[in-house]
Amino acid sequence: MKIDYKRIKPSEILKKLKTIFRVSLTAILFFNSIETQSQENKIEIDGILLDETNFPIPYAALGISEKYIGTTSTEDGEFSMLISKNELQDSLSISCLGYATLKIKVQDYLNQQEKKIVLVESVFEMDEIKLLNPAGYVINALKSLKKNTISSPHKIEMLYRRAATEGDKSKFFVENYIKIRDRGPAYQLGVVEVAEARKSADYRIWKRKQWTHSINYMASGNPLRPSEKQPNLKKFKWIKIGNSSYEGEDVIIVEGVGKQKWMKIKLFIGIDTYKVYRIEKQKALYVYQKHKNGKLYLSYYANEWGFQRDMIPEKYWNTEAEKMSYRLEAFVYNIETDKKKIKVNRFGSNTDMGSLDLPYHAEFWENLSMPPDTKFYKKIKSELESNYGVPLEKQFELVNK
Repeated sequence: MKIDYKRIKPSEILKKLKTIFRVSLTAILFFNSIETQSQENKIEIDGILLDETNFPIPYAALGISEKYIGTTSTEDGEFSMLISKNELQDSLSISCLGYATLKIKVQDYLNQQEKKIVLVESVFEMDEIKLLNPAGYVINALKSLKKNTISSPHKIEMLYRRAATEGDKSKFFVENYIKIRDRGPAYQLGVVEVAEARKSADYRIWKRKQWTHSINYMASGNPLRPSEKQPNLKKFKWIKIGNSSYEGEDVIIVEGVGKQKWMKIKLFIGIDTYKVYRIEKQKALYVYQKHKNGKLYLSYYANEWGFQRDMIPEKYWNTEAEKMSYRLEAFVYNIETDKKKIKVNRFGSNTDMGSLDLPYHAEFWENLSMPPDTKFYKKIKSELESNYGVPLEKQFELVNK
């Protein structure tokens, strides 16, 4: 609304400004109402995955068939995700290495008194005669990586966590909500945007800063990602150490050893497709699951790594800081493949994640569908709260601005 102040009386100006204010206020209230209703309309699906012996099933993929709405169960088998009323008649699909895939209507699951899902161990008979040698599966998996993973430009949204420990006790914790414009593990990590951030109080003796964001180590540490420092998997000595299955496909478990004997990697590879469903590398874990288009994407990551004494400043020797490590965890929330919706603004990828200067939006974290507390998170939270007896949520409130 444009006003010509020279041609109207002051009383009329005041009247028009009041009109503008009422319109603006109405619009603000309207959009706030829509956002509030959007949150209120969300329905939480939570529970626990168990096998037939009542043992929790970790790192299973749960999702709504034909849509990308999904999550990964924790190491305790617990899961939690948000849906809308539109998904109540859809099927919830659960798949995991070693178990038969299960589908159940969302509404039927919500109607259950006990919020648990029991998966049945899959039966498979691997024909040893038809098997390739273990190295052959690794080579074919590398050759098929672009075909088997989402390798066209897409956007990933994830919750990324890092705890810094001293004396084997958490002293500083950071959470980032990150967007990445990526092309999957067949390529180097794409454009990274740290969209939201929060951190705990910092109780460290040595307030170390990484020269880059920790997520870059997650990428470079993945043996499937191309990197100059990456070990050549083709030169590893591979042996078969077990069998499994995933969604009806037999899976071979192979272990490779590099030139340095401590460099060991386990790969879980589909016999027919050569898809890599899981990677274990020292303390690092990468779990992949299927997108609705059938291709794989990283859904969960966890790791812990420490420092040798010669990597720590001498003034911190013989203190708690001499035994320092990083504990890491990431949950993928969303995969967007529509080219019109994958724009990402580069921010924070070359900065220590604990040093990022981002405004704190408490409402974002309150409305985010957080995963169930993992053992990783419970340990960190307990240790941080015991430092000075301050709840972690209170630390977030006091430290972040």
